Parts: sequence; C-alpha cells; structure tokens
Amino acid sequence: MYARAYQWLDRTVLELGRELRLSYLPPLMIYVAAGIQGLTAIVGTFFVKDYLGLSAEFLAALGFWAMIPWSLKMPLGHLVDLIWRWKALLVYLGAGLIAASLVIMLGLLARPEALGDVMPVEAWYVLSVLLAPLGYVVQDVVADAMTVEAVPTLDEQGRPIDPEQRRLMHTTMQTLGRVAIIGGSVFVALLNVWLFRGVDAMDEAAKVATYIHIYELALAIPIASVSGVLLGSILKRREVRRLRALGETEAAERLVHGGEQGTQPNFWILGGSLAFVLFTLAVGLGDLPYNKEIVFVGSMAIVGFLISRLLKELTPEAARILLGTAIVIFAFRALPNPGAGQTWWMIDDLGFDQQFVSVLQLVGSGMALAAMFIFRRFLADHSIVYIVGFLTVLTALLSLPNLAMYYGLHEWTAAHTAGIVDARFIALVDTAVESPLGLVAMIPMLAWIANSAPAHLKATFFAVMSSFVNLALSASQLGTKYLNQIFTVTREVSEDGVVTVPADYSELGWLLWTVMALTLVLPFAAIAFVKLTRLRSA
Repeated sequence: MYARAYQWLDRTVLELGRELRLSYLPPLMIYVAAGIQGLTAIVGTFFVKDYLGLSAEFLAALGFWAMIPWSLKMPLGHLVDLIWRWKALLVYLGAGLIAASLVIMLGLLARPEALGDVMPVEAWYVLSVLLAPLGYVVQDVVADAMTVEAVPTLDEQGRPIDPEQRRLMHTTMQTLGRVAIIGGSVFVALLNVWLFRGVDAMDEAAKVATYIHIYELALAIPIASVSGVLLGSILKRREVRRLRALGETEAAERLVHGGEQGTQPNFWILGGSLAFVLFTLAVGLGDLPYNKEIVFVGSMAIVGFLISRLLKELTPEAARILLGTAIVIFAFRALPNPGAGQTWWMIDDLGFDQQFVSVLQLVGSGMALAAMFIFRRFLADHSIVYIVGFLTVLTALLSLPNLAMYYGLHEWTAAHTAGIVDARFIALVDTAVESPLGLVAMIPMLAWIANSAPAHLKATFFAVMSSFVNLALSASQLGTKYLNQIFTVTREVSEDGVVTVPADYSELGWLLWTVMALTLVLPFAAIAFVKLTRLRSA
C-alpha cells in the first residue's frame, strides 16, 4: 500500500520537480507576477462595493472591456517574433503599465479628493482597471514565447533531443507555467489572510490603511517580471556560449534570433491586427448602441480570418486538430457566471468579511495548485474532448451548493450539525473542489501549440490562438451582462446615510439556475460540433 502511494506521489508530484530546468525559470517568474496580481482583488471588490455606486451590469460591461486588451496578443505576438532580440523592452513596458494602474488605486485610497479634482473617482477606477490588463497582456506574450525557447533542442552532448521527449518537456513547461501563476495566487491569498486578520474590529480608517498597504506590496508585481527577463538574458548568453563550444553555431544563432528561419513581417497578421485595434477603438469610443456586441462579433471575424491564414503554416491534419481543440476550449471558457451580485449576496446575507473571502481565495488557489500536479497524468492520457466533458459535468454539479445556500441549505445543515456545517463550511468545501477546473483545460492546448508551432512564428501562434480563446472570456462577460439585465440583483447604495438603492437579491436564485443550465449545454454543443465535422481535438 505504501509502495503504491509513494509510486503515485513520485509520478504526479516529484517527477515534475525533477523535470524542472534552470532555463524554465525566466518565463516562470513572469507567470508568477501574473499570479501575484490577485493580491489586490479583494480590496478592489470591497472598494467598489463600499465607495463606488457602480451596478453589477456596469461592472460586467467593464469586465468585457478589460478582456479586450488580451486580443492585442496578435500584433504583439508577431512583434515579439520580429524583434526577438529586444523582446525584453516589451516586458519593461508592461511593468510600467501595471505600476501605473497600482499607483492610481493608491491615489484613490490615500488622496481621493486630489484625484477627484482632476476627473471623477469612478473614471480613475475605470482607467486603472483598463491599464492593468494592457500591462499583463504585453508581458504574457513575451512569457509564452519564452516557454518555447526554454525547452532545449539539443542535449548536454549536443545531440538532438527525441521528439517525444521534447513533447513531454513542453507539457512540463506549460504545467509549471500554470503552477507558477497559481503559486503566486496562493502566496497572495496567504498574505491577504494575514493582512485582514481582525478586520471585524477595524474602524474605517484602519481598513483604508490596510487597503493602501496591500497596494504598496503589489508594486512588487512589476519587479518580479522585470527580474525574470534579466535572468533570462543571463541564461541565454550562457547557453549560447555552451552551444558554440560544442560547435553548434547554427543552433546558437537560432537561440539568439528566435527561429530556424528569419521571421518576415506577415502583413496579413499586422494588417488584420491594425484593423482589429482601429475597429475596437472606433466602435468602443463611438458610443454606438450595442457597441460591445459589435466589437465582439467584429473581433471574432478578424481573429477567425487570421487563424485561417496561420493554419496554412501547418499540415491539414495538424490544422484540424488545433482548430477543433480551440473551439472546444472556447465554449468551456465562454460560460457566463452570476457576476458581482453573488459576491454581494455572500457579503450581505451570509456575512462573509474580507478575511474570510481571503481564506476562500487561499483555498481555491491552493487546490488549483494541487490540481496541476494531480491532473498532470490525466491531461496527458486523455483527449481534450474527454477532459472538457468531464470538467463540464463537474462544474455544473459544483454550482449546486451555492444555489442550495440561496434557498437556505446552510441554515438546515447548521441546525442539524451543531453549527459545524454552516455557510462558511459549505463555501470552503465547494471552493476547494471547484477552483481548479477552469485552468486545467488550458494546459493540453498550450502544450500542443508550444510543440507544434513553427519555430519562426512561435509567439505569433501563441498570440493568435490565445486571442481566440481569450475572446471566450469576453463572451462570458457579455453573457454575464445579459443575465444581469434579465435578473436584476442590487446591493444597498447610500449617500450621506440615505439609502438610494435598496439591496434586492430576490432574482439571484433564477440567475444561478440559468448559469448552471448554460454550463451544461454550451460545452457539450461544441463537443458535438467537433465530433460531427472533420475537425479533431488534441
């Protein structure tokens, strides 16, 4: 029994640690910076609820616009391929944008009157929300390409590494990338639990001081990503010297310049990306009716066209696999969620405070991190259709506890378990099981892209396919907005002690039912489409 347990531990956890290479660290440090961004999430939630009169519908719409920058991965990805030797400059730019977003929030908390004299506080908040994803997407594009570079093509003796072994190395690299992101979120969740200790006894000034301290700590985020690029530069110079000492001058040049052949500007990518940016800005800033919907449909059309151009770089079989995989992942990530209203209900009706929300974040991040190890072999041994189908059913089942608590399950269980199984207990268990699901499905696709994309277009392939999948998150935000228009959920808003908008969670139950139904329908519809056509999945 103990031998089997050790064998399982060795195969799922220890083996991944043994496969870690020093060359993997630079992109992992950038991914860690992305994980640390969750440090300010709880503060942002309570700041909006307590200080800004923004509706759940407006926040869902803002979430839509915050996802649009991720579609800029297309021109940025091609730019990385074109300026491969100078890609570090993009990480520095991203770090600057992230720092600007954090400084704005610091100003809103410490000197709101001063910022309010320039423009409304709500406008500053929107600017901060939109700057952050711009910074993260710039850094993410470079990190994705660096994961391909991090996997060597030659062993220590200068011999080519077996293709199957390299495929496994790419899977390990992408798994470690997700581990780095989740590991960063685990760290900040622990930090939030510590910083929010005794929050119930804090007066308003103490809470604001805690919020300010958290944003000050968050300034370490851009420092982490810049450090990763500096380390990558040192390691690359060392690897180039090693290859040249082995007589592999050609391989050393590929490492420096980024491909087996020179990357030429792809004017379809650049022109399509420029059209996308101009289209998004024109429609978004033009205050047209249904501008978000127009942007989404137009973005899908442009990204779809660019994908069709890139697929010509692959064999027909590989192209069908990549497209089928992307469609299934898209459907899974496009699932709408209940939106901010569910969080407000948990705060107001269930009594969840800042520290407990931090505990939920910690549990969720910790379980997601564990899942990266536990599901590693599961991901390697099953097709993406099987994985998404399994995760879809599990996601729908795990939405039931919150739905049941809306109808009072926690009151019944607390009464029959001497108060042990109360709302917080149920929320902890549900979060522990549900949190890893969204991340797990992305690993096989990322590994497939890293292993199959042409060497001279690795960043471009990552960027375009990631833009397609990330548009699913914009679709999710649109779906969330529609559902919040159909089922109105409001939290209490007061001005000068006078309630201007009363709390109303009467329609939250129907909202949760609808989300659960869509969770089951959309992914299986995509799976059926792939199965009934000539497409395939990885």
